[in-house]
Amino acid sequence: MKPIIGITAGDTNGVGYEVIIKALLNGYVFDVMRPVIYGNAVVAKQHFHTLDEEFRNITWNMIDSPEQAKDGRLNMITCYTDNLPVQLGTPTEDANKAAKASLERACRDLKAGLLDALVTAPINKEALGGGHTEFLEKIFNGANGANDANDANGANGGSLMMLCTEGLCVALVCNHVSIAQIPSQITEERILSKLTTLNESLKRDFGLEKPRIAVLALNPHAGDAGLLGKEEQEIIIPALTKAKEQGLWVFGPYAADGFFGTGHFSHFDAVLAMYHDQGLIPFKTLDMSGVNYTAGLSIVRTSPDHGTGYDIAGKNAADESSMRHAIFMALDVLRQRKEYDELRANPLPFIERTDIEGKPRREFIDFKTTTGGNRFERPAEPKENE
Repeated sequence: MKPIIGITAGDTNGVGYEVIIKALLNGYVFDVMRPVIYGNAVVAKQHFHTLDEEFRNITWNMIDSPEQAKDGRLNMITCYTDNLPVQLGTPTEDANKAAKASLERACRDLKAGLLDALVTAPINKEALGGGHTEFLEKIFNGANGANDANDANGANGGSLMMLCTEGLCVALVCNHVSIAQIPSQITEERILSKLTTLNESLKRDFGLEKPRIAVLALNPHAGDAGLLGKEEQEIIIPALTKAKEQGLWVFGPYAADGFFGTGHFSHFDAVLAMYHDQGLIPFKTLDMSGVNYTAGLSIVRTSPDHGTGYDIAGKNAADESSMRHAIFMALDVLRQRKEYDELRANPLPFIERTDIEGKPRREFIDFKTTTGGNRFERPAEPKENE
């Protein structure tokens, strides 16, 4: 049976409906999934009159539960009133309430096991008092009302914001935090937690057996031996040392400007940036059609890597590529997680033997003899001029 993917409509005054419809009706999406859009058909219609002819007369399959979703149809669950005022390009309180209602209903269905994954269209962060990442962590990881500015509690197995595209994955230690608050958020415990979550996600969600992770410095020139800041020496490097002791392949800290400017990021499977703009400015400079993925959750959630697009709302100018990529990444992660979990559901038992004194012992596979070399040996750190 095809997976059911919930898609929230996002800000009703932004480009959410536009990119959703363009993404769903162009391509092969219906061949591999059943979409359920959380929004309102009457409100959506107010967006479509600005689009090309092929998108204007859409027939919705109105349902009350994802269980009623049909193949090959645009299934919709109504989450707010038909007479919601639409003011394209303008942030409003009504739009914020509608966006939150859409997300809350989708989360209830996801928690109930009625959806296989969630794709969220962009919202105004005022709707949730923060971003999707922090909101979803509270719902699915049981955070005690914390938000990212107050740790989110990322130091204790919390979620992780990742931006992904072909050849580049950037994760963040601090998500939506003001620049003034960043130094207080950079702790050894938090960095180690984020590295652990990132490593596990790269293995389970993306199929990388031993991912190579680069870590960026906080200060210019990686602190310049303490001249420009001591966070690298006193916090980041000790966190990397502990991560290596736990078997993670982590490298750095690297000065962010040269790291991206020289293309050094291409030597790694992922990059952990210290804060939002440090990681996302170079990422979006390289590719504006990437996907925002929330790692560390019990559920699968993706989103386009752009915002509400108020400046182009209603102008038929929004690019749906990022939304389409978000939908297909959700499907890819679902498939990869299933494979990963199935392979580890019934592991082979250790071989029980006895030693010369008759005492029981467990034997492990020797990779050096079975593969001609230890494929888990830590590689040399790549040089920046490679």
